[in-house]
Amino acid sequence: MRTKVAYVLGGGGVLGAGQVGMLRALLERDIRPSLIVGTSIGAVNGAIIAADVDDSLERLEHAWSSKDARGLTSGTGIRLGRSHVMTMAPVRRLLEGGLGGARSFRDLQVEFRCCAASIERAAEHWFTSGPLVPAVLASASLPGVFRPVRIGDEHFVDGGLVNSIPVGEAVTAGATDIMVLQVGRIEHPLSAPQSHLGTARIAFEISRRHRFARDSAALPKGVRMHVLPTGTTSSRDNRVVKHLSIAALQRRIDIGYEASVAYLAEQASLGTLPGGRRR
Repeated sequence: MRTKVAYVLGGGGVLGAGQVGMLRALLERDIRPSLIVGTSIGAVNGAIIAADVDDSLERLEHAWSSKDARGLTSGTGIRLGRSHVMTMAPVRRLLEGGLGGARSFRDLQVEFRCCAASIERAAEHWFTSGPLVPAVLASASLPGVFRPVRIGDEHFVDGGLVNSIPVGEAVTAGATDIMVLQVGRIEHPLSAPQSHLGTARIAFEISRRHRFARDSAALPKGVRMHVLPTGTTSSRDNRVVKHLSIAALQRRIDIGYEASVAYLAEQASLGTLPGGRRR
């Protein structure tokens, strides 16, 4: 059977910086994607990778060290409104800067799909063609923080509401080997909340983890999945991040890289990795 390697990039806001380190580890081992599937910040990172795999690491590292990445946590661009409190301008600039000249799905080097939630249909929606930037911004439009993105006659919000780590879509697209670049929210046990905000966070985490666990358990025979580790030590590392510095983002990239290098080395010794090469 022909191998089709998929990168599945999950959602998680600025925690998505860790996916850059995972990407570095994968490319060093020459595990390259034939398909990229992303949700929310995973759609942003995924689209940049899909535009040019060979140059993606440099472009992502530049994007995550930019003032726009800092603006996602510093409060820059906050505007009070009826449906949102922050402009998506930093996300748009980060995305467009990383994409280079790619402006539609057909401009991408690698097959790419991203997920958003349709308000009018209350349903999961997958973008696979057409203008690229609006689709990715729709996937990353966190409700209450960003304004819903209108595409055609529909309004879309963050795909994490319906499919935060979309391994099932990778299977649907024919993936035989799935490399999951997640942000750490599925690695550590949950604990009972102590506040109303904590209760809301836990509720979302239960929904996120339930969908991922269900789809993982339903993988067809012969499909292999690897969940790359972030290197974080507890769920505390993955709470809502405020005023995160560029240095802190870089640390997250570095620990994600180191943890993924160790994991991939172990899996290579077991013979479970697709193609690639031994270091």
